[in-house]
Amino acid sequence: MRVARGAHAVRVLGIETSCDETSASVIEGAGDRVALRSLVILSQDAHQVFGGVVPEIASRIHLTSIVPVVERALADARLQAAELDAVAVTYAPGLVGALLVGVSYAKALAFAVERPLVPVHHLEAHLFATALEHPDAVPPFTALLVSGGHTMILDVAAWGEYDVLGVTRDDAAGEAFDKVAKLLGLPYPGGRHVEALAALGDPARRQFTRPMLRSNQQPDDADYFDVSFSGIKTAVRQTVERTGAMRADGEQLRADIARGFQDAVVETLVEKTLRALDARGRTRIVLGGGVACNRALASAMLRRASEAGATVYVPSPRLATDNAAMIARAGLFHLERGHTAGLDLAAYARRSLPGRAGGMTGTGKAGRVTSSG
Repeated sequence: MRVARGAHAVRVLGIETSCDETSASVIEGAGDRVALRSLVILSQDAHQVFGGVVPEIASRIHLTSIVPVVERALADARLQAAELDAVAVTYAPGLVGALLVGVSYAKALAFAVERPLVPVHHLEAHLFATALEHPDAVPPFTALLVSGGHTMILDVAAWGEYDVLGVTRDDAAGEAFDKVAKLLGLPYPGGRHVEALAALGDPARRQFTRPMLRSNQQPDDADYFDVSFSGIKTAVRQTVERTGAMRADGEQLRADIARGFQDAVVETLVEKTLRALDARGRTRIVLGGGVACNRALASAMLRRASEAGATVYVPSPRLATDNAAMIARAGLFHLERGHTAGLDLAAYARRSLPGRAGGMTGTGKAGRVTSSG
């Protein structure tokens, strides 16, 4: 297969099907000088009926959507597939059936046009997403990745070199938002609905303990950077049941509960991220993942970071959600280093960040990660 070399602009098609978005994108560039040529994201609304993603349904919708989504991305970029330099695809982590659709299509396309196939780790790709809009959102920086499936705090010394400082020990932040939304009778996905309801709440009326956040914690403590959200979810459920918040006349009470929940989660995430910033002496914070769309989180992070003399980079909702532009961008990085895959590439529901031995243990202790493709 032909591999593009040198410093000239390289065109990479990214494909993302890890959960319930079918997405394709074309980027063009070299190094950190990258332009977004196209981005198509098809979200699957069918799962709203079930209050969560149904893997079998997700896979079937990806099957019917992948061809027109890729064709649209190429058309928007005004390119033919043969004009691409590589095809990048999410191979892990995610729903295996959903991933297999994207991986299978990417392998077939790469083979047909004789271009390299580049495997991309979904979480690593989120680290690259913000830089597509903010050129200064490049290493070194502290990263907070918050989504429905993952919550991680990392130190990013350089692209491909990651220290995982903190992880969730149970529920991801986005998962907690979805579960609290369900407790409050709100639609799925719950993040934006909880945020909207919280905006109507009184922050003083229903306050919750900040999970795994204590003033006497020390950097050597196992829980200094880690987070946990299962306890606050339980606290919300108990409050809803005890107060009768689901009564017809309980709208203000539900708003107060939503505000108390959101404030607790936001403060925890912000303080843990600032701890990581201080521990590594960074001056930049990069947010990634669907929960990065939460305006309360972004505002609180901006305020606290400003006090610490740091800059915060927040992706737009389009690049915060699962999208193929970040896959193409991470794919370009790996392509430039010769990290490609054969047609035996498989999909994995769980996979640690590239090069990380033993996976993420959630111990809160830093572990160096060097990407090996």
